[in-house]
Amino acid sequence: MQAISTRPPAFPYNVGNPIFKGIAMSDVQSWIKETVTQNPVVLFMKGTAQFPQCGFSGKAIQLLKASGAENIVTVNVLESPDVRQGIKEYSNWPTIPQLYVKGEFVGGSDIMTEMYESGELQTLIKG
Repeated sequence: MQAISTRPPAFPYNVGNPIFKGIAMSDVQSWIKETVTQNPVVLFMKGTAQFPQCGFSGKAIQLLKASGAENIVTVNVLESPDVRQGIKEYSNWPTIPQLYVKGEFVGGSDIMTEMYESGELQTLIKG
């Protein structure tokens, strides 16, 4: 008889944020670059996938799930003001959530919604 796992599915994975107090913003930028380039799908969001702290972040997670995304790395920007500001500077995009696929900035929940409705998001995630 096969054992039934009660663990939650692998989707998504929250990396958590290192503590950046007193560390140069260039180090935060380096951490962000490393995170988005070493993981195929990364979502910087408010809250976690299990407990989004804003409607836009919740919508982004729903769109990624509906697109068939697996093993997403999520970063809760509410855990670190430096990461929250740093990701805005890194992308030159003023709002959260922010989606990165294969190291490239895709956009926020509005762009994700448009891409999902056209089928582009599914193709990008699966490609």
